[in-house]
Order: sequence, then structure tokens, then C-alpha cells
Amino acid sequence: MIKVLFICHGNICRSTMAQSIMTHLAKERRIESEFLIESAATSREEIGNTPHYGTVRKLRQMGIPLVPHRARQMTRQDYEAYDYLIGMDDANIRNMERIAGGDPENKLHKLLEYAGSGRAIADPWYTGDFDATYEDILEGCQGFLKYLGF
Repeated sequence: MIKVLFICHGNICRSTMAQSIMTHLAKERRIESEFLIESAATSREEIGNTPHYGTVRKLRQMGIPLVPHRARQMTRQDYEAYDYLIGMDDANIRNMERIAGGDPENKLHKLLEYAGSGRAIADPWYTGDFDATYEDILEGCQGFLKYLGF
């Protein structure tokens, strides 16, 4: 089983969107049994909160079921538990490295690296542009599946 943890700052916008999109893509391809897909935050600001209404609205618009979720913070133990810890931007990666105590197994990556780009996925909490965030996350998840050979 491939264990994937998507991570952003608060775990209510980008990482929950990625968790839902990746879960949906795996179900469409009938490979969901190959994966454990979760999400987490680098901060404590939103712990316990449900996904942002903009994420919920965009997923609903695209016909993608929202994975039931409450925000939680990444832990050092997550580094051992997951095969891939995937952040959305450079600040996420720096904070993930701090929480994990480094990255000796090279498990920490930005999502768009799997789509051939070092670009960050903009945080719609600040931009308000959930459409652009959705497109970037979809591209990254599709690239990640291709990277894994699916």
C-alpha cells in the first residue's frame, strides 16, 4: 500500500482538496485499494476545523466527493508512517522538514514536482482563486499517479 500525506499550512484548503482529488482519481482508476491518502497542516491554526467552503464548493462543482476531514497537524511520526509527504509550496516544505527533523529518506516533495514544475500551488485562503488551485492540484495529482506508474 502506498501511503500519501498531502500537507499545506492549515489543512483546510489545498491539502484537503488534494486528498479528495487523489482519492477520486484512484477510485476512477479502480486502484483505491493501493493507497492510503490523508492530509495534514504544518500549523496549528485550523486544527479540528472542516475544509474551507471554497474547497467544498469547487470540489462539488467538479463532481468530486469531499473526503470527510478535520484539520490536524503533521507530526514527526507521520514521516515514518507515510511513503510520500507532499507539500504545496516552499514554506510548507521548510516547515515539514522542521517537524520531521530533516528528510533523510527524501520523502518530502512539492506536488507540482510530479508534473515537471518547481512551482508552488498558491494558497486560495489568500488569493481567493480556488479554480487555479484546483487546476494545479489536479495536474499535480495526475503527474503523481503517472510517476507511480498508474
